[in-house]
Amino acid sequence: MPIEIHIHDEVQTRKPHACGSDRWRIYRVGADVGMVCLGCQRRVMLPRRKFERSVKKLFPAGRPGRPDGSNGAI
Repeated sequence: MPIEIHIHDEVQTRKPHACGSDRWRIYRVGADVGMVCLGCQRRVMLPRRKFERSVKKLFPAGRPGRPDGSNGAI
């Protein structure tokens, strides 16, 4: 079953990045997932299947009412 992720969510990966950090922020969601390392700011793109296998824990960004983070106001 696919993981429900949104832009600005953070994830912890099973293996650390070369810089030593294992925390990433999502910046692109689609068939590929774009992530930014929170340790060194390196950007990587992974196919969704590989991304989902590498995620250990998901830390959702604050989304009070809607998935895009807005509260519905114009």
